[in-house]
Amino acid sequence: MKLKGFIMAAAMMLLSSCSAKPAWVKVEGNKFIGQDGKELIFRGLCYSDPVKLAREGQWNERYFDEAAEWGANVVRFAVHPQNLNNYGWDKTIAIMDQGVEWAKERGMYVIMDWHSIGNLGTEKYTSGMYNTTKEEAFKFWRTIAQHYADEPQVALYEIFNEPTVTAAGTQGMNWTQWKALQEQIIDTIRTYNPNAVCLCAGFNWAYDLTPVAKEPIARRNVGYVAHPYPQKRDQPWEEQWEKDFGYVADTYPVVCTEIGFCLEDEPGAHVPVKSTVVYGEHITKYFEEKGISFTVWCFDTSWAPTLIKDWNFTPTTQGVYFKEYLQKNSTRR
Repeated sequence: MKLKGFIMAAAMMLLSSCSAKPAWVKVEGNKFIGQDGKELIFRGLCYSDPVKLAREGQWNERYFDEAAEWGANVVRFAVHPQNLNNYGWDKTIAIMDQGVEWAKERGMYVIMDWHSIGNLGTEKYTSGMYNTTKEEAFKFWRTIAQHYADEPQVALYEIFNEPTVTAAGTQGMNWTQWKALQEQIIDTIRTYNPNAVCLCAGFNWAYDLTPVAKEPIARRNVGYVAHPYPQKRDQPWEEQWEKDFGYVADTYPVVCTEIGFCLEDEPGAHVPVKSTVVYGEHITKYFEEKGISFTVWCFDTSWAPTLIKDWNFTPTTQGVYFKEYLQKNSTRR
């Protein structure tokens, strides 16, 4: 009888282990906690756009192999509204599903990013490729939250890429209004996926998080986004970074979902990304001191600042720096 009881207990434990759902990344204080229960700092790469890459024949296992070989523990899927609509929602989700599987097989998390630039509140945007509506943004996040509700590898939901402060951007919408709209989207996401970690950006092309000091997002399990490209501020950078977004990391998790630089004479160089490797050294050291996560723009040959020169994955100037840094600091499972 004792042996029978032991066998039954062992069988129950095995069944429980097999049926247990995988853990989700979550927020505790100012930290992300990984699936192993330990602090997780995301360090990885921004993909240009799943549809763009698929059309160019580059959305494949080799692409994901290379990201993993560079040391990324996270990759960001920049889903552009125009590409999504032109390619078709079902086809786009199908290729993203394959991408999620490839990322999972290589121990990399996924950031899902609604990649628009402009003002979601007034529906004014900086370029046609970013055109969307509030209705469509809600539809996108309902679809993503429901579709990936059982997929913890899709760890972070980046609600809106870059809210702007130009005439074509956030004029007519203040932080209080933008905060409320983001909270509505979070509530929609949580209806379908209560485990989702949502990322919220501020104005000035997702650089300025100063309003968070007085009006933080009133939802649990959220982090904040900043895009501190080198020309957003003059050198010396650190004191200004601290004032503009870095202080938030003392209280909440921060993910700088876009950083990067081009030399002035490199293809695609433009404001605000022109700089040198000095920027790379300063920004990564600052992130280490603050515990800030990041993904580097862009793991592509044509969307600047690029990390690679060609589809043999020859690194650019910034590619050389960030590849070495990611490999040295890799925490990929």
